Amino acid sequence: MNISKHEQRVLHELALGGAIHHERCDNGKIHAVTCFTRDGHVLADCTFDVFLRLKKRRFIRSQNGKPYRVSRQGIKAVRAQLNQR
Repeated sequence: MNISKHEQRVLHELALGGAIHHERCDNGKIHAVTCFTRDGHVLADCTFDVFLRLKKRRFIRSQNGKPYRVSRQGIKAVRAQLNQR
């Protein structure tokens, strides 16, 4: 499956232990997301559009209202990078 460069970067950070924190409107829909690395830095590549594409492809998931993390499908889709090998 083809994954864009920004999606690949976000998935890579999530696979290393990052998380996507989300904010909801009064009607329950997500309106803003912020991706944090495991070191606590904010990843600028994670826009709302990238978040929606990853969620639609089921590469990320949330359980019980917690921050979004990478799913098993997301781990399989991410390409190995030098610091993962």
